[in-house]
Amino acid sequence: MAISTEEQKQAARPVAKADDNVVFVGKKPTMSYVLAAITQFNNGMKEVKIRARGRSISRAVDVAEVVKNKFLSNLKKEIETATEEITDERKNKLNVSTITISLKM
Repeated sequence: MAISTEEQKQAARPVAKADDNVVFVGKKPTMSYVLAAITQFNNGMKEVKIRARGRSISRAVDVAEVVKNKFLSNLKKEIETATEEITDERKNKLNVSTITISLKM
């Protein structure tokens, strides 16, 4: 049985697990992501990564600051920035800024 190229692409992608310690920040309210991060720490995680790109970067910074200043003041924080190149529907290449904020106990 032959495997299509689409099935090969899907098989090559890493599958996100429910127990991953990453909170992807998007357009939801800030406190939704704060709750997700606090829940990860309450479930025994020693490190939670808050990731965002583009216009959501400022919200990710807000999430990290609320978690650190209002809930868990003993956290250490590491910040990593990068740029991803994406292709839009018109086949144009765009650069998008990304941020990963690691909060560690």
